[in-house]
Amino acid sequence: MREKTKNESLHTIKVLKKGDQFLKYGNPCKEIGMLDQGIMRGFVYDNEGNEITTHFYQEGDMIIGSFIPNTNVVMTVEALENCTISVANYSEVMSHVNKDTEITEVITKQFQKLNNQLQSRLVALLNLNSLEKYDLFLKEYSSLINRIPHYFIANYLGITPTQLSRARRQLIEKERTTNKK
Repeated sequence: MREKTKNESLHTIKVLKKGDQFLKYGNPCKEIGMLDQGIMRGFVYDNEGNEITTHFYQEGDMIIGSFIPNTNVVMTVEALENCTISVANYSEVMSHVNKDTEITEVITKQFQKLNNQLQSRLVALLNLNSLEKYDLFLKEYSSLINRIPHYFIANYLGITPTQLSRARRQLIEKERTTNKK
């Protein structure tokens, strides 16, 4: 039997069923996870108590509730499908950053990915129309389009389900026109 590497000994496997929460808004962020299987979404509540989808997580994504261990989680993260997550103690993982090159590379790469996604989302919400937002979503999350309910996609894009349907129809018509030329 082979010995576990340091990375393997830091984490355990957690299985969540559809609808289960991995992180809950306001709780201390003590765990960090790597999504091995499934789809998850992050969401917050607005002032009227409505859920606002802020993020989608797919296989290979790191799941954190804050960029700083033990601070309060900034969003709730729930499973949209049955999920398998490699979970570790966030503080313990961060204590290995800059000491273990493999851990440092994984954390740096995943933090950069999260930062890029957050910046892209912010720019889209502020500057793009419904069609452009949906087109960007398709580029960033193409593998998720048939795995996520459309009302979550519309919510994430900051548009109504009707606007999403219209954007989807416009994109299909645009592709037909382009393919005929």
